[in-house]
Amino acid sequence: MDFTFTEEQQAAVEAARAVFSDVAPDAVPSPALTPGAVADDVDRALWAGLARADLLGLVLPAEHGGAGLDPIALCLVLRESAKVLARVPLLETSAVAMAVARYGSPALRAEILPRVVRGELILTAGANGRTGHDPAELAVSARRPDGSDDGWVLDGMQTGVPWAQCADRIAVPAHTDDGRALFVLVPQDAAGLALAEQISTNGELFAEVTLDSVRVDDSAVVDADDSWEWLHGLLATGTCALALGLGEAVLTMTSRYTAKREQFGFPLATFQAVAVQAADRYIDLRAMEATLWQAAWRLTEPEETGASGMASAVALPVTADVSVAKIWASEGVRRVVQTAQHLHGGFGADTDCPLHRFHAWAKQLELSLGPAAAHEETLGDLLAAHPLG
Repeated sequence: MDFTFTEEQQAAVEAARAVFSDVAPDAVPSPALTPGAVADDVDRALWAGLARADLLGLVLPAEHGGAGLDPIALCLVLRESAKVLARVPLLETSAVAMAVARYGSPALRAEILPRVVRGELILTAGANGRTGHDPAELAVSARRPDGSDDGWVLDGMQTGVPWAQCADRIAVPAHTDDGRALFVLVPQDAAGLALAEQISTNGELFAEVTLDSVRVDDSAVVDADDSWEWLHGLLATGTCALALGLGEAVLTMTSRYTAKREQFGFPLATFQAVAVQAADRYIDLRAMEATLWQAAWRLTEPEETGASGMASAVALPVTADVSVAKIWASEGVRRVVQTAQHLHGGFGADTDCPLHRFHAWAKQLELSLGPAAAHEETLGDLLAAHPLG
């Protein structure tokens, strides 16, 4: 099989590198040095640059102004964004927009997608469980108004929602009385919606979103089978891409430092113990990469066919591949930053060092959408339901 990326995917990487080349990780505020949140808004200049480079419409249909690429292309761009700790909701906006393009009504697609492509609309999602059916995640109920089949009423709460204060629409997962899981694009200024400030592990501003009898039209609801589960899987896979990009940047930073820092008259990189630790982390990154592309490919392709159109022999649902990727991403990125701080010595513990900020982001990505242990539990459940062999 040919595992190389397509010309379009490679072009997206080059465009992303050009946009992110002006972003300095040193300029990202450190949560240890900043009271409260490190910032209260996205990097608007960078967001506009992504729109000008056509990267906000990269994975959206051509009829709405997009390039029509796939989750693999999105993950390639996210990987580049994490290398500079870009403060933009690229994952959340792109993932929600892709779900709308895939499952939403024609009217909703026409309303949302062109504005996303132009950079006029920021989207986010209240996804914080390990799967799209996590009871904690489906804490919002959706019911029809009394005596009416027009619209929905939402009640409940979502915690840890990224970029909520900056988002124009929040994709809220909800459950109906008959047990269906759906998601609703709720305007941030909707009557009955309240945001309470929360600070994430990496110092970013998150929100606790409370919905008290929030009324929405049918047009705002995405009620297709497995729509929320697919969106959740894409968000988790995108988080793995961010972890991979961050890990690669940290290993590069560490390699450069140990190559020039000397002890006993020799560069640290020439010491066997240092080289072995760096090699172990390189192996972690390659495992993170392999499992990431497997998960992104499974989200791209129909369940019954592979890239060649031949029948797939994969026995487990796509959730299994997403969980495997998230396990490797969570464990791998943690080991990478811990080893990096160890090899940097006292300099690595200095909060003025950029490595400190990468470590805070790594911890946030490790825990986002479920840590490794939660996804191991998911795999166990899937194996019990779908025995192999």
